[in-house]
Amino acid sequence: MIAKNLTSNAGIFLLFENAKTNGIFELIDSDLVFDNKSTNKIKMNHIKTMLCGHFIGIDKLERLKLLQGDPLINEFDISVKEPETVSRFLGNFSYKTTQMFREINFKVFKKLLCKSKLTSIIIDIDSSVVNVEGH
Repeated sequence: MIAKNLTSNAGIFLLFENAKTNGIFELIDSDLVFDNKSTNKIKMNHIKTMLCGHFIGIDKLERLKLLQGDPLINEFDISVKEPETVSRFLGNFSYKTTQMFREINFKVFKKLLCKSKLTSIIIDIDSSVVNVEGH
């Protein structure tokens, strides 16, 4: 079973175009460096897969299979791997690489905030709890 055209309907195209325009993927590619060279080679594919999954509301890695064969996913040259493979990739994150990703997040936030020319910003911090499966 696949969710054909699910990503087209969810706005993935606009998300990727925005990320491309703002250099977000290039920033991730250059600033997120794993110790293992083979992990560095596959990181962007898995990150884009996870981004697509998150954007359409996938709550379990098993549901990433819904993205396999989606025309837009294929158009962006994303090879959706089996959930076990994605899980192994996620297992490669350490404190160091998580902090790298955190720094990337702040850089993107600052860049987009500066572009927006906002005079103020409200940050809503609540105590929501989200249960996740896995480790």
